[in-house]
Amino acid sequence: MKFGLQVSSFTFPGGARELGAHLERIVRTADDVGFDSIWVMDHLFQIRSVGAVDEPMLEGWTALGFIGAHTKRARIGLMVGGIHYRHPGIWVKAATTLDVLTGGRAWLGLGAAWNQQESEGLGFEFPPLGVRFEMLEETLQIAQEMFQGEQGSRKGFRGRIYQPTHLLNSPQSISRPRVPIMIGGGGEQKTLRLVAQYADASNVFGGPEHVHRKWQILRAHCEAVGRPYDEIERSTLQGNLNVTKDGSGGGETPASVIDRFGELGDAGAQHILFSVKDVWQTDRIELLGSTLLPQMRDA
Repeated sequence: MKFGLQVSSFTFPGGARELGAHLERIVRTADDVGFDSIWVMDHLFQIRSVGAVDEPMLEGWTALGFIGAHTKRARIGLMVGGIHYRHPGIWVKAATTLDVLTGGRAWLGLGAAWNQQESEGLGFEFPPLGVRFEMLEETLQIAQEMFQGEQGSRKGFRGRIYQPTHLLNSPQSISRPRVPIMIGGGGEQKTLRLVAQYADASNVFGGPEHVHRKWQILRAHCEAVGRPYDEIERSTLQGNLNVTKDGSGGGETPASVIDRFGELGDAGAQHILFSVKDVWQTDRIELLGSTLLPQMRDA
């Protein structure tokens, strides 16, 4: 079992002037105690399930560069990238740059996106869902070409939406055969089919029964395209974890979290991602590092 910390809120004491110092301490602690991965959301406004729309939110790729500079071992990525925010070549170049500068620790997380409010609010197009799925599939196809060989395939691509003419990627990623690609979402007809065809990991939401069913559908898609199901890492995002040593303040004890995550492991989860309430209080991360991570590492 692997574990990932998602930093989903940047509402820290001290406001903007102290935000960088808090984030540095958070990610250093998570890296030191053994988290396998560290993630930020690819949003420009805070999302409704986390807080008010005007709460602090950092741009994702820039934040990952900062996180990469302050960690040494955990892989880092966007959970997950909104496909219409960047063109395919920018997605691949940004992921490659992060991978090179961190010694091979990047994830390329992608999804069809959903937050119309921030797109309209900041003045960029929010295409219909069907178009966003076309954008996602063409981006995945372009990524396959750009991650080939020592400097990409160098040939062009003619899709319905994108027509790049020279798919150069220099320097090439350190992670081989590519920066691992995670696709977020549990759509049974499109999203999980794209995972089977193009991705290295699937990320779905929900409880044990729900994620197990989604992964069985993924298995069927893999069989349909001739892809070994076990090549794809099964990850799940589990929301905000409120953990305290004794369960005080309405929180969960580490033992309760271990039991709950054990059920997800039984359902097939290999990588569990979650946020931590009041994550700036890094003793909460340290508590998980001394309880959850060592007890479930070999689960």
